[in-house]
Amino acid sequence: MTNPLYDPYQVLSRVYAEGAHLKIALAEAPVEEAHRARTVKVCYGVLEHDAYLTRCIASVAPRNPKQSVRILLKIALYFLIYLQKPRYAVTDLAVGLLKKMGKGGAAGFVNAALRAFDASRVTIPQGDEGLAVTTPYPLFAIRRLRAQYGARTESIVRAKSGGVSVRFVRGAQDYLSRPHTATPFEDVFLFEHFTRDERFFAGDYTFQSVGSVAICHAVEGCENLLDACAAPGGKSVLLAEKCAHVTACDLHAHRVSLIGSYCSRMGTQNVTAMQADSSVFLSAFEGAFDGVLCDVPCSGFGTVAENPDLPLGKTEESIAALRPVQSAILENCSRYVRPGGHLYYSTCSLFAEENDGVVSAFLSAHPEFECLAADSPLDYEKTACGIQFLPDTAFGAGFYFAKMRRV
Repeated sequence: MTNPLYDPYQVLSRVYAEGAHLKIALAEAPVEEAHRARTVKVCYGVLEHDAYLTRCIASVAPRNPKQSVRILLKIALYFLIYLQKPRYAVTDLAVGLLKKMGKGGAAGFVNAALRAFDASRVTIPQGDEGLAVTTPYPLFAIRRLRAQYGARTESIVRAKSGGVSVRFVRGAQDYLSRPHTATPFEDVFLFEHFTRDERFFAGDYTFQSVGSVAICHAVEGCENLLDACAAPGGKSVLLAEKCAHVTACDLHAHRVSLIGSYCSRMGTQNVTAMQADSSVFLSAFEGAFDGVLCDVPCSGFGTVAENPDLPLGKTEESIAALRPVQSAILENCSRYVRPGGHLYYSTCSLFAEENDGVVSAFLSAHPEFECLAADSPLDYEKTACGIQFLPDTAFGAGFYFAKMRRV
């Protein structure tokens, strides 16, 4: 058996050092299958408690150690604090792993740091600064949420994922003997743990977030739909059940391939995947669609409960840079909607700047479009232009959806 710190280390090194998404790093890393569940738990846990673990390291280190040592210390401290493993055992594992990786020069420091660690010496600030230490949300994001949601902010940032969201096409009853939570959507259930089996590859079920399902539910069925930012294809496939034909676009060729693979696995034949920049006009698309869905690139802060790695590297400036892209996609794709057709805008963001801010500016500039009331069986808050799903009442999902019509 490998050192139990090693697999989390190789996964989290990709996340911290290379900027890889956690889910991709877990899927691609050659982790020990017999202990994959433990590795997943540790990786998610370290990222969820990243700010606190950083503070723990600062309490025993006079200087910030190198990144490789920081990553290993965070993993070791997670084993010590949250998994309550014996200090001597965790210390021996950490030192042993350093030596095997050729980093024995740091072994003495790590040994001393882990033996000296005392949780009572780690201070937590009050107020929003404290929330930024005890949740995955950075302080700038918490302050934005505070300005928008007031006293509800703490409930939002402390919301947990509802579990693994599985959408069944057939055979759901074969899995419901496991502990699960029903959602307001037919054949969509949340499981604490769910390992895919051969029926995943047969298209009997797929993994799709509750928020993604909610967006598809709010889109009206039609003859010809454009999914303008479609990869990896989950929404396109589900929308193909209520639309005669779906055109699914994405900017990058490798992501277009993902859409094709998704459709093939699910047996969906009425989706056409193509590479296209949805912010650049295609004359062949002008007025060609009954419905156009713009699920635009966004900050993603509505999915932190499921993706604790998402806030890493995010700044006020990186969020502000998204606004022109979002507006350009909505502006361009509005030209593809036929008279009487629907234009939909969605994000997985909690910030009004990316949501109502974009839609209201668009509507002000385009009197040929009107805002329509949207609805969902999933709990939501009404906004000026759409509906907002919030993580504390929507199984950890934070999504925005607006519905418009060309008049």
